[in-house]
Amino acid sequence: MRAGMRRLDALIAVSMLAIILAVSGCTAPAMNAHAPPTEPDTAHDASNSVDWAGTYRGTLPCADCPGIETVVTLASDRTYRTQARYLGKGSQVFREQGTFSWNEAGNTITFEGREPARYFVGENRLTPLAPDGSRITGNQAGRYVMTRIADGVTEKYWQLVELNGRPVPKLEREPYLILRAKGGRVTGFGGCNPFTGTYELDEAASRIRFRKLGVTPMACASSLEMEEAFYRVLRTVDNYSLDGDRLTLNRARMAPLARFEAVYLR
Repeated sequence: MRAGMRRLDALIAVSMLAIILAVSGCTAPAMNAHAPPTEPDTAHDASNSVDWAGTYRGTLPCADCPGIETVVTLASDRTYRTQARYLGKGSQVFREQGTFSWNEAGNTITFEGREPARYFVGENRLTPLAPDGSRITGNQAGRYVMTRIADGVTEKYWQLVELNGRPVPKLEREPYLILRAKGGRVTGFGGCNPFTGTYELDEAASRIRFRKLGVTPMACASSLEMEEAFYRVLRTVDNYSLDGDRLTLNRARMAPLARFEAVYLR
């Protein structure tokens, strides 16, 4: 019985993460089985009147841990990405991705898959629902709310996932960069060495330039070639595109030179 209750709460907390369901320690919330149906209003619903694409974060209830730190990113192409970590149960982060669909009322999304999960979409808020689509009630109901993280490229951990059209190989430590909002500083790791520098950003025009990149040399060999290619790209790019937790660095109208994904739980 306890295992079944754990499985239900994990489904609500972090969508259809099958891996998480196997290790979760959560119990099921109370459900409002008599919630009145919502009449469709396709002219004024969340799917077309709310700026829903973005990243949402919250700490959802857990029966035998302080909470489940959860991040959900919704992209404009109707794909989602999730990250979840059980507080007090180690540092492992569970990740999942997939596609989602809207209900007829345009206010609820369903993560499609073998075990779908539903979320109510509001202004800068994402609320997990019970498996039957009803609102969660009870003493813990207020904790089932995720708030939207501010948009933009600064102060985020951008992990490099593709360089010059090729996936980044598995390394002992992943390449990344962080654009510091204060002082126009960029810090990061190239795959072998830490680096610092400056950047110029024009968010209105989606333009970016990196300057004065400096490296702290360390002894390594296997990732040095990829790292040098990474630095060449940073010195070349002049614009970017942003979609939820995905960042692309480009040169003029050429094919994207580098792709990144935001990592919120590390």
